[in-house]
Amino acid sequence: MDGAVAEGLGERLVDETVLVEERQPREARASHHDQEVVSAAGAVLHVHLVRVRERGTKKGLQAVGGHGAMVRIRTYPVAMEEIGLFPLGIVLLPTERVPLHVFEPRYTELIGECLELEREFGLLYAADDGVREIGTRAHVLEVLERLDDGRLNIVVEGGGRFRVESLTQGRSFLTAVVVPVADAPGGAPGAETAALAAGAFRALAAVAGAETDEIDETAPELSFELAAQVELPVDAKQRLLELDSEEQRLVLVAELLDVMRATVSATRELGEHAKKNGSRPSR
Repeated sequence: MDGAVAEGLGERLVDETVLVEERQPREARASHHDQEVVSAAGAVLHVHLVRVRERGTKKGLQAVGGHGAMVRIRTYPVAMEEIGLFPLGIVLLPTERVPLHVFEPRYTELIGECLELEREFGLLYAADDGVREIGTRAHVLEVLERLDDGRLNIVVEGGGRFRVESLTQGRSFLTAVVVPVADAPGGAPGAETAALAAGAFRALAAVAGAETDEIDETAPELSFELAAQVELPVDAKQRLLELDSEEQRLVLVAELLDVMRATVSATRELGEHAKKNGSRPSR
């Protein structure tokens, strides 16, 4: 969006990094104060890694909140599509599954329309300094529960990436004209890079004592498939989303997983040391 300003419209650390069987519930609300829609270059990578997880969808539900109005006018390029937008304080990666608790009327309207018409919506990261322009298309994989007051518990799955070209008006929820985001030509990864990232994932799982499924190192979006199974800081996930080279994404994923493995090892060593210091010698 060339850095243009739109009107309207948070790193979490835990004491242990472990593989878990379900995603933990957490708040993820879009900010209510005025923000800018910022360009992809604005994302900053943080490597304070938190928790590795397997995707359990029926337990932890992501609560989602509201946003203000955003307005921007631009002549529409050819071959664009208008979709509903859902700005949140999370990043959804392609292939990733996230449980959401949808409670605000405008968003229950959006999700209801997507279900009825079998459409996707766009999930954008609403950071403290603005809403990112590159997001992920999401489709409702499963409706877990429909509550009497209209609230919904759903599971969404990330699809293709998109870039916001211009915001539109006329609905209770945000809408925008978007264009698909594709990798740059010639960015296909080498087998060594794919093996490096897959090896880093296996090493992390081994340290954490978790079983993993077989990894297809030839998968075209291996970087996203690996990253979707670990809980990274949102800025790190957004950086992955914005990179236009699978080779570069795999290198970054390998680096992030290596840091996570070191964090797991250090945390466990500290825990063992604390247990030894706190134990009394037997008599």
